[in-house]
Amino acid sequence: MTRRYFGTDGIRGTVGQSPITPDFVLRLGHAVGQVLRRTDPSPTVLIGKDTRISGYMLESALEAGFASAGVNVLLTGPLPTPGVAYLTRALRLSLGVVISASHNPFADNGIKFFSARGEKLPDDWEAQVEAALDEPPRWVDSASLGRARRIEDARGRYVEFCKATFGANLSLKGLKLVVDGAHGAAYQVAPNVFHELGAEVISIGCGPNGLNINEGVGATHPEALVKAVAEHGADYGIALDGDADRLQIVDAQGRLFNGDELLYVLVADRLDQGEAVPGAVGTLMTNMAVELALQQRGVDFVRAKVGDRYVLEELVSRGWQLGGEGSGHLIALDRHTTGDGIVSALQVLQAVVRSGRPLANWLEGVSLFPQVLINVRLQPGQDWKANPHLPAAQAKVAPLLAGKGRVLIRASGTEPLLRVMVEASEPALARSCAEQLVEAVKAPY
Repeated sequence: MTRRYFGTDGIRGTVGQSPITPDFVLRLGHAVGQVLRRTDPSPTVLIGKDTRISGYMLESALEAGFASAGVNVLLTGPLPTPGVAYLTRALRLSLGVVISASHNPFADNGIKFFSARGEKLPDDWEAQVEAALDEPPRWVDSASLGRARRIEDARGRYVEFCKATFGANLSLKGLKLVVDGAHGAAYQVAPNVFHELGAEVISIGCGPNGLNINEGVGATHPEALVKAVAEHGADYGIALDGDADRLQIVDAQGRLFNGDELLYVLVADRLDQGEAVPGAVGTLMTNMAVELALQQRGVDFVRAKVGDRYVLEELVSRGWQLGGEGSGHLIALDRHTTGDGIVSALQVLQAVVRSGRPLANWLEGVSLFPQVLINVRLQPGQDWKANPHLPAAQAKVAPLLAGKGRVLIRASGTEPLLRVMVEASEPALARSCAEQLVEAVKAPY
């Protein structure tokens, strides 16, 4: 079945344009309610959101859609995406719903769902919802309407959950941290978590006004964090994105650590504690240097498609615990069921505190490979996979990159572009191989 609305992370778009309109969102709530009631006669769902001004409108529309299908609703107000996942599981609810467009600007918004176990739902569930959207509504009578109420202590419950993932015999006392909430869903929660664990906390990006989410701050704009860490003489800076499932960390020297590096630290810390780590999951974009470093420590590494939901699926299928993306989506299934920026930051800081070693020290010998990315515009109807010159060019560069580099060629999902990426231990080698491949892509056939 063709997916009309769901992408790799729920439904997302510009507010006021299809599908992010109140009438569609009401229909969506009703359709999801119909799907839920096929297996649960009296479902209850949890709705959380980030700080976008449009969240109020979409929350009301969703609430009405669910109620019209006989589904009860619990409202949390602004709460990080992983907080919604946690409470859905902790309260034994039928479904968790997040109104957020994550790291996108405020004019966008979106809706994503979590199962009763606090996990992202599979494609087949989304297909059922898409099919239900084509069915006529089945309004329940007045006596059967769903009820709605607000959970007043949602943030406090989630703060305690986050703190419980940090070592019980450890403390952040003596550390000065800058915490950047991206003017998003974690603007109240994140500073409290680190403060209550003993750190001295300086907050930035924690003054949302409905229009400034991710604007010049947060994980997608780490330059604000680098500047604040230097100004305040902090030990580390922690940046989250709008819904707080993405993480970037900066140290006192201004070094920015991306998700690939932080994944290595999580694995290395578990190994140093004597824990078994059979494997870790990255994506097609994970830097090869991290893959090689993990393999040197006896840890298998598998690449999933780009998107944290695919990392999660691979982890679950293999029974592994740790995975992530370079963008800062990190998953530690022994701590949470989904990616969580705050929990991931605590796992990294736990390694630092427990070992007495600065973060940079954990990554000595792990030098990220240079990457060269060249976008080639495709002509209308051009089938790049049928290009006979490309396999020949790939065969030519393969021995040059053996054991010290790799090639990734993929079509853009949003533009008529072919992305040619070459990663190699030497910048000149990466550039040379990428240019050879691009020349083959452009060759007439």
